Amino acid sequence: MQLPARIGKYELEEFLGGGMSQVYRARDTVIGRTVAVKILTEAGCEDADVKARFLAEARMAGNIAHDNVLRIYDFGEDEAHRPFLVMEFLRGEDLRHAIKGGRTGDLRGKLAIARQVARALEHIHEQKIIHRDIKPENVHIDEAGVAKLMDFGIAKTEGLQMTRAGYVLGTPYYMAPEQVTGQNVTEQVDVYAFGVLLFELVTGSKPIHGDTVERIFYSILNEPLDLEPMRQAGVPQGLCDLVARCTAKNAGERPRGFAPVCAELERIAGELDGATVALAAPAPARRSWLLPAAVLAALVVAVVLFVALRPKAAPELARSIRARSGEMVLVPAGKFLFGEKKEPVDMPAFYIDRTEVTNALYAAFCNETHRDLPPDFTTGQPDYPVVNVSILDAQAMANWAGERLPTAREWEKAARGTDGRIFPWGNEKDASRANVGTKQVRPAADLAAGASPSGALNMVGNVWEFVYDLTSPSPQALKHFKDLLQPAPAADEPWYTIRGESFQESALDDKVIWDAATVPARWRGLNIGFRCVKDAR
Repeated sequence: MQLPARIGKYELEEFLGGGMSQVYRARDTVIGRTVAVKILTEAGCEDADVKARFLAEARMAGNIAHDNVLRIYDFGEDEAHRPFLVMEFLRGEDLRHAIKGGRTGDLRGKLAIARQVARALEHIHEQKIIHRDIKPENVHIDEAGVAKLMDFGIAKTEGLQMTRAGYVLGTPYYMAPEQVTGQNVTEQVDVYAFGVLLFELVTGSKPIHGDTVERIFYSILNEPLDLEPMRQAGVPQGLCDLVARCTAKNAGERPRGFAPVCAELERIAGELDGATVALAAPAPARRSWLLPAAVLAALVVAVVLFVALRPKAAPELARSIRARSGEMVLVPAGKFLFGEKKEPVDMPAFYIDRTEVTNALYAAFCNETHRDLPPDFTTGQPDYPVVNVSILDAQAMANWAGERLPTAREWEKAARGTDGRIFPWGNEKDASRANVGTKQVRPAADLAAGASPSGALNMVGNVWEFVYDLTSPSPQALKHFKDLLQPAPAADEPWYTIRGESFQESALDDKVIWDAATVPARWRGLNIGFRCVKDAR
């Protein structure tokens, strides 16, 4: 269509591409946000199957909220009764172009991308959604290295089957054998496609070749995957084994969903990090009457490598780890008392940053990713918590670190332990243990006396902390931010919760451990920071 054009409150500014559906960069004229608008063409509307898949994408993807899944904001019809989707506008490129251009980084960077995609697939499977079209074109990588799974146009949800008998959907190179033969589709087809994508991510080439669809299908059904290109690329054997298991011809021989896939990727990344640290460690100086320095250095490296690469102990045996976001402490698996009513909630083990993310660590992230430092960034306080970042900035750093932001339940369990206490240190209201009401931020590792049962510091006070808890704002919140943000925030834009109070609040609140405030996703505050979490698998 001729631009500029308008659909409802959306001003279409640039055509981005498409076929049966066309995608435009647009502006939400109410809140000023840049979005992508996907419109089904007239030809698409005339095809019942295409239109049904478009509508199904709106229903399914619109109900998914995850850091690594493209967000759907709105849905409707234009004046010609063509359905349209309003989506998060992404900057960067799809994984196909990133692979071709050599912009996926070293093996550690490739693993970071793979882990994000696996976490996204684990999440959509929990929502009873099967993607069915996993391929590099359907993964987007932004400038901070955040991966987003997208295009749910042929996804299948439980109880919904739109495919006619004998009609196959998917991209040939990434289709599982049971898709090729038209059998019942389960979550295991996504596991298979992920294995093919992982091969391509680490080698730069497809594992299956063929000039015709028939030849590709024959290979999928009859020929084992050749893993030699992975070995020639120096890929660890554990990663080769994971690809082999994911692409097994028999769906029952593949990992059961993405929980074990995520766990294995975490284990491999951990071993890789351990090996890197060990190889970089300088050998200590020795006197001439001891073993020759070169021999001793080799022995030291060998011992450290043995310790780093041996099988990991159960997460509960390790109380803390050193991660990219700083020292992390373990929050053991089990039940805890959640919320104001102290309801029992059972949770798996996870690690959480011992302190809020510091200025020094955030500056390292910005330096490596060529990202701007926050406004009014203080270079002379490296051990203070970073502030004046939005939740989008926090998510970008967490993804860079191979971690994520805590959920509301994770944050609260890390803060109060298992016994339903009022404050991290117990039930005594002791203002000396939390930086509240001082009007001045303190170093992130201060106030050890206020540590939580897991050993996390400043869970209450110092700075508010972002929590990955998408929510709706209260009328009071909308009124509060009306004059603080331009354009004024709307109820239908993303809002998130912050937890724990800050140095600016007047007093320590008895509700601090379970209560929360809400802020728009684009808000930055001098009293808001964050910490990261990592699954203990």
